[in-house]
Amino acid sequence: MRKLDFNRGWTYRRDREEGAGKEIRLPHDAMISEQRTEDSAGGINTGWFEGFDYIYEKEFDVPKEYEGQYVSFEFEGIYHNAEVYLNGKKAAFRPYGYSDFYVDAAGYLKYGEKNQIRVIARNADQPNSRWYSGAGIYRPVWMYTAPAGHILTNGIRIRTLSTDPAMIEAEIRTTCAGELNIQIMPLAEDGKAEPAVVTISEYTDGAAVIQAEIPDARLWSPDTPDLYRLRAEFSPEYQLPVETVSSDRDHDTEEITFGLRIVGWDTEKGFSINGKRVILRGACIHHDNGVLGACCYPEAEERKVRLLKENGYNAIRSAHNPCSKAMLEACDRLGMLVMDEFVDVWYIHKTEYDYVSYFEEWWKQDLKDMVRKDYNHPCVVMYSTGNEVSETAQPKGIRLTKKMTEYLHHLDRTRPVTCGVNIFFNFLSSIGFGVYSDKKAKKEAEKAEKNKAGGPNQKKKKAVGSQFFNDLAGMLGSGFMKTGATFYGCDVKTRDAFANMDIAGYNYGIKRYRHDLKKYPDRLILGSETFCSDAYEFWEMAKKNPRIIGDFVWAGIDYLGEVGVGSWEYSDYAPDFSHGPGWITAGSGRIDLTGKPLAEAGYTKTAFELTDRPVIAVRPVNHTDEKHSPSAWKMTNAVESWSWAGCEGKKAYVEVYARAAKIALFLNGRLIGSRELKNRCDTTFTVEYRPGRLEAAAYDAGGREISRSALETAGSETVLRAVPERKNVRPAGLCFIRLQYTDKAGTVKPLERGILRVNVTNGELLGLGNGCPYNEIGYCEDKTDTYFGEALAVVRAAEGTGARPVVVEVTDGKRTGLTEIEIEYSAADSE
Repeated sequence: MRKLDFNRGWTYRRDREEGAGKEIRLPHDAMISEQRTEDSAGGINTGWFEGFDYIYEKEFDVPKEYEGQYVSFEFEGIYHNAEVYLNGKKAAFRPYGYSDFYVDAAGYLKYGEKNQIRVIARNADQPNSRWYSGAGIYRPVWMYTAPAGHILTNGIRIRTLSTDPAMIEAEIRTTCAGELNIQIMPLAEDGKAEPAVVTISEYTDGAAVIQAEIPDARLWSPDTPDLYRLRAEFSPEYQLPVETVSSDRDHDTEEITFGLRIVGWDTEKGFSINGKRVILRGACIHHDNGVLGACCYPEAEERKVRLLKENGYNAIRSAHNPCSKAMLEACDRLGMLVMDEFVDVWYIHKTEYDYVSYFEEWWKQDLKDMVRKDYNHPCVVMYSTGNEVSETAQPKGIRLTKKMTEYLHHLDRTRPVTCGVNIFFNFLSSIGFGVYSDKKAKKEAEKAEKNKAGGPNQKKKKAVGSQFFNDLAGMLGSGFMKTGATFYGCDVKTRDAFANMDIAGYNYGIKRYRHDLKKYPDRLILGSETFCSDAYEFWEMAKKNPRIIGDFVWAGIDYLGEVGVGSWEYSDYAPDFSHGPGWITAGSGRIDLTGKPLAEAGYTKTAFELTDRPVIAVRPVNHTDEKHSPSAWKMTNAVESWSWAGCEGKKAYVEVYARAAKIALFLNGRLIGSRELKNRCDTTFTVEYRPGRLEAAAYDAGGREISRSALETAGSETVLRAVPERKNVRPAGLCFIRLQYTDKAGTVKPLERGILRVNVTNGELLGLGNGCPYNEIGYCEDKTDTYFGEALAVVRAAEGTGARPVVVEVTDGKRTGLTEIEIEYSAADSE
């Protein structure tokens, strides 16, 4: 089957707008460039962006020779309630905004003529999401062509039968009988295929099941993400008319990348890969790509995975919707495990226009398509049927939990099933606090509509569901929430649902672990959503008890929408803490929106025993003891810097994270103090700020020094720099450039601040912004404020042979920084 890039030559416009529309290239997020106002019915959930419906159109040729062939279109994601028209005829409707789906073009195309495709993407039906959804065709589109006799779309499924010896089973479905020729080959690190290690020829009547032993097998795991490729060539049995036969029409070829690995889950080993126990060090992530909005670019997805991997995570939870194909491909290559999650709602509305209206009719098809997308990816090790669905406390929801688990087992028996249950919230909702209901969702939507129409001011809406829980956590702290989960009623309102899944997903339930391990000896426990501060306690418990299989922190990387929920901000960056328009992100990432690891990431690596050196982090000295916006999802706002110009003599709180018996802190060679660590890996010193060298030393129980690390104050001269994360970029590929105020040696100065303007030559500026959750400018201008001395630009390189390097220039009006990124061509680019 031929896969054709169908992402160029589109136009888009708002529905009912006049004119031809604006020319764009997919993927495209129509929402990110809309205004953010108090009239937004999505409000804090969506970052105050206005919602509209959009029309996408494209004209394309279909050669006469395609007549009689199979032609289809794949849409990896359209948000939402998508309608697809081919030459004026409705060819498809798909309500869920995160499903990958196909449109069979049979009966719609005109061969040898111009054709038109038209897509309507709805997003005016606000509110419809609890986070920033984006809008439009935000993931890629592909056109497929194949002979009439071909391997079915997604017609190859591969699973590992054993690892010693390494045996696979490949199910291959075709449209008719014929001959299959199969080659299996390892992939080198650059993704190129090595010589085939297995060759098989077999006749099929349309459904073949082939088993093969792989010699000298290289098994896939997070530490060794070795991949293989299966190439299947199908020659149909039928004879085409002589005048239509050609070398590319009388056979069909498909290639599938896979990994040799077996996932296990039981009470003895807990969770295992290839028979070896693996503890999931997980991070929850949303689907957006920060300053790029919801656009799914392969480089952005891979960068997200790489950053998480570098900061100690070996697993991601795709919260709260199926992740992209590009994400899965990156996770395969880099060795990141994936819990792919289905949905945030079942049959009770969380917002008035969410997926609930279509759930009953579509859930089986959407689960089927999620499994079909995931099946051959070794990185996918678990499915989640939902997130914080309080239906799991109701008899109907408990039955549905079982039904969905069994359906997923029917589709794929090789992976376990969980569901993220907010334990305390299930109990609270069962006694009438913060209850989601269809009636409440409708009422809030009507209030928003009245406000937008200029009606009388409505009272602030009463928080329900997850927002109710979030508000409680913000006011009372994470400890209260975790203690609440220990109530007897919480057990009563979760145990039956947990019995209907393979692995019990605990949202914020770490204080239940020890109790439930004893009470439920057959239960496997997963921290499906946790606070950052839980990392040390989780790790120590998990090492001793394999039935605790993992932990997924909320959140790994900051995300758009749900504004301010994880933010600790001061008035110099956020004029007010109301979380109104101007606020744009949650602020709850261990890595900020620009990809910068925060001190909490250093704490997590320490807790997980992934670094042998102390991590030093300092709470902003210019704000010592000042109040900040409240949140339970932030453990600290410290940054790894000792450059606080103008703060000489002020009190500074220095946090040190280490796996050691004792920590000593030195400033300019003088001992500040020492702390013993017991049943924890963090401590805090109070220091009077003085420029120079801040150093921490770690000691074992015998008083012997294990290691040390230091922070140096930046030099006096300030430089504005543009620092690309990579030296080369492919044609039309993305490059990420960090914009920084530093000294001459490159040490960042967090208190330097300015409005930066960016100019790009031989490329296109796709997104520009900083890591602050409050951002009035947004990400679609050529200017941005800095945040603690930094910002990020994302640029798409020019394409075409002979293109010159991408040049990025940044200036604040006084200083200028410049960088060049070489365009690197592959053999395919020059063809």
